[in-house]
Amino acid sequence: MKYLERRQDRIEQRLEAVLDGVEPDALSEQVRHVALSGGKRVRPTVTVLVCEALDGDMDRAVEFAVGIELVHNASLVIDDIIDESELRRGTPAAWTAFGHGSAILASDGLLGEAFALFSSDERAMQAVSEAMVELGEGEASELIAQPTNEAEYRELARRKTGALFRAAAELGAIAADADTYTVEAFGQYAERVGIAFQMRDDVLDATADPETLGKPTGHDAEMERPSFVEVTDLSPAEANRRARSEAEAALEALDSAELTASEAQTYLRELAEFVVERER
Repeated sequence: MKYLERRQDRIEQRLEAVLDGVEPDALSEQVRHVALSGGKRVRPTVTVLVCEALDGDMDRAVEFAVGIELVHNASLVIDDIIDESELRRGTPAAWTAFGHGSAILASDGLLGEAFALFSSDERAMQAVSEAMVELGEGEASELIAQPTNEAEYRELARRKTGALFRAAAELGAIAADADTYTVEAFGQYAERVGIAFQMRDDVLDATADPETLGKPTGHDAEMERPSFVEVTDLSPAEANRRARSEAEAALEALDSAELTASEAQTYLRELAEFVVERER
């Protein structure tokens, strides 16, 4: 576990350093509230592990890792406003703490800092830009019409969750100067991990204890937003099995990259297991 903790500590230290440079002080307080209030740091960890699995430049990977975490946090600020969620990770959501206007400015500030970290690499900029287009289209389509079947749900999950996971993995491969085929293989791996993550998230929203989860449960039902369980009419156990199938597909994509065995590869495989077994 120390292997993973060391890498996550490095991400956390760089994240704090980036946020320390934000001005003015009021904006700095807001972005720190959003980005340093906890979180699993799954996406930036994927970036670093992918780069390491390819024996790439770790300094570059950490920069990209922090960038994708900032993008993710910026999107959560907007999600909470849309959903009227008062809590995020057990603490007041940005709009609850600072008001809607300041929360939107915090989201913009996080995106600005993120793109400063990607700006030196054209492929990195493209990967993140494409992910943000997918994310925005997913958010917009959900506001217009809710998914009514498994295929529609899966496409929404691919856009809203899978797209940033994909970008995280692609950034790791880009940091390692990988070829197009390898970047795509890791992108496929992470996209399927993201879909599995979202499926499991819906199950937890329907079944978990709020204190364990760190946020209110039953929110999908309250917002009249059909969860994966409702769209498919599956039991939670059956929905978990669907999520596991996505995780298995992720592992097949990872295997297609034909990596040399390494500790980084082992953790990437374990991540695909973790997202369908997590309790929060």
